Amino acid sequence: MTNDLLPTNDLLSLSTDEFIAGIDTVASKFDSATYPQQILPPDSWALLVRAGVRLPTLPKQYGGRDSSVEMCRIVETTSEWNLALGVHVIVNTALALLPVVKWAGEEAKREMLPRFAGGDPLMAGLAATEPGAGSALSAMATTFEEVDGGYRIRGRKHWQALSSSAHWWLVLAKNAHRRREYGYFVVKRSEGFRTVELYEALGLKLIDYGVNDIDVTVPRHRRINAEEPGLNSVDMFLASRALLAAAGSGFLRRISREAHTYADGRQIGRKPQSKIGFVRYRLAAIDTSATICEALNHYLQTMLDFKRDMTPAFPAVQALKTVATERVISAAQHYQQLTGAEGYRCGSPTNIAGQAFLDTRVFSIFDGNNDMLSQQLAAYCLTRRSGRPLSRFLADWPLTAPAVRALQADLSFLDQRLGQAHQVLAGRVVGYLFAIAQVVKWAAETGADPRRARPAIEFLRNDIAGVAAEFRLLATGVLDAYGAGR
Repeated sequence: MTNDLLPTNDLLSLSTDEFIAGIDTVASKFDSATYPQQILPPDSWALLVRAGVRLPTLPKQYGGRDSSVEMCRIVETTSEWNLALGVHVIVNTALALLPVVKWAGEEAKREMLPRFAGGDPLMAGLAATEPGAGSALSAMATTFEEVDGGYRIRGRKHWQALSSSAHWWLVLAKNAHRRREYGYFVVKRSEGFRTVELYEALGLKLIDYGVNDIDVTVPRHRRINAEEPGLNSVDMFLASRALLAAAGSGFLRRISREAHTYADGRQIGRKPQSKIGFVRYRLAAIDTSATICEALNHYLQTMLDFKRDMTPAFPAVQALKTVATERVISAAQHYQQLTGAEGYRCGSPTNIAGQAFLDTRVFSIFDGNNDMLSQQLAAYCLTRRSGRPLSRFLADWPLTAPAVRALQADLSFLDQRLGQAHQVLAGRVVGYLFAIAQVVKWAAETGADPRRARPAIEFLRNDIAGVAAEFRLLATGVLDAYGAGR
């Protein structure tokens, strides 16, 4: 009997390597080179469910494998075959199920979690974003109020992954009568969660996005209080943001392999394309992005535990998400350039560059816009520097100090009054320094070939130099013409 047909109980007895091998076997059926670019059908999701894709997220007492490392490896494995599939897994597990595992009451857990430990191809999603609300919770229009026996929730959400597919939802709402009180509620679609419009997204076609109207009444035990200690709206997103490094690691391993195969096989005159100077540069850029994401994924698996309080990991997660998604987008761009007109064609028989380009476009936006996350990362550092110049703080801070020592670079351009635009740029520098530190750590702990680590560090050094140049550009007053000075 193959792993995708094994009963759940048999999956629980497998070693991690055996379990991930089974996931890989099933995920190979969703190869982005051949699998249709369409919303993932329930019977296809059922194959992954029977392989146990949800089990690492679930506690053992509810029939799960309870493993943060396996959550990472599943996302890495599925993303190597199909990036959209990896995101699909993140949404179902880290974004929707994990908050219930961590913060819901026992009655809600008993009602929901055993259903996801079995073979039923249920899907779960998180409904937080609203039309016109952006990232500001205070602008949210979806409200809840206490009624007999529970809570009534009314409002409209959009851009939630699995908009028309998910059977269970975690819905964020604010108190209709107390402005600053928020809550998350476990909601069944059948209770009054309606899809009223589907969007046509550019990429990630396996995932359905749209608009949902909500008018539901849920029992009292289905509320997760967002004001409880250890839970806040940011913490809800930390695991899913961090897992984008695992997705990037798997995806870029595939892109690196595909790009080299394409460039080696394409003849330009009397030599393969891969022998041309700037082609070699693009291949190196792709390879270093893969190395950086592999190092970030190593940090993810060795230093973070999604089942614990992740609030202390806030700065690391902001850096993981912003740097990993930048590398994913950059590598897809380089790959498409290598493939020329064929890379502009989805379904090309020679490459997957067109789909890779489209699938990566959203990565700097969703799960937190990278500009916003970079500004938050800079603000985090600024509030903890205790009067020191920012460059001095970064030289001492454990998350960045190894990188500052390795670079021996002048970071004094950060030691000035930082307006909002400067904070976004400074946050990117912090992210790059964090990434350099992880490349150094990954190389030391895994015995990786220095020929991989050194170029990765140099590309990140160049990224920092680019930010320094943008600081100089801002100093010319370029924003003044737009009324957007400091």
